[in-house]
Amino acid sequence: MTVHPDLAAFDGLKTRIQGLRAKTTDNGCTEAEALLAAVKVAELLDRYDLSLTDVEIRNAQCEQREYETPRKKRIPLDDCIGAIANFCDCRVWREKNPAGESRYVFFGLRSDIEVAHYLTELIDAAVRTELGRYKTTSDYQQFRHQERHVANASFALGMVPRGDNPDPVHLATCDQIREAAHQHGIKAVMHCASAAFAAGAVKRGFDMVMLTSDLASMIAGARRQLDALKAATA
Repeated sequence: MTVHPDLAAFDGLKTRIQGLRAKTTDNGCTEAEALLAAVKVAELLDRYDLSLTDVEIRNAQCEQREYETPRKKRIPLDDCIGAIANFCDCRVWREKNPAGESRYVFFGLRSDIEVAHYLTELIDAAVRTELGRYKTTSDYQQFRHQERHVANASFALGMVPRGDNPDPVHLATCDQIREAAHQHGIKAVMHCASAAFAAGAVKRGFDMVMLTSDLASMIAGARRQLDALKAATA
């Protein structure tokens, strides 16, 4: 938007342009009069290096609009909310409501924050809808109850559920969780399935690691005993 230091002169120019734009056939003008007014509007915009946006939003007031989420934990929407605000040319921040649930606050022109709110609602609904469909699939049903929260998070981030995931998006997400925990004085723990992945988590700053699962330990122990039995009876 072009900035004009002489606001009084600009307001006069704005009033003149708006008056010319009102000269339409719907308002009783002839086609020739409407065409002449449109040509004059274009001439004034070009002469003063303006756009219709400059004329329309100069005196518009900035407002804010909140988008409530009934969740206290981080969600996939957190990673794209900044892009939504940038796309809609407004500002956004994340805060907690009195119940401790997250909400996003958009700040800007009414038209911009309305579009941002709509896109946020659309994306949030799409992720929740597709996650609901995923939970009805046979692939999801194969996970044990204690594994399903991992499957939910992986699906929401667009990744296949697996242990010791080296995907950069997964690692970056885990690091964001670790940083958020440390900012609030909470220790961060990484669940791992191997010594190599656990060592990497320690190097990245996690306070504690779970080296492997009980089931994996049982399988590994049984395998060692079977190998020893085969060696002793060969």
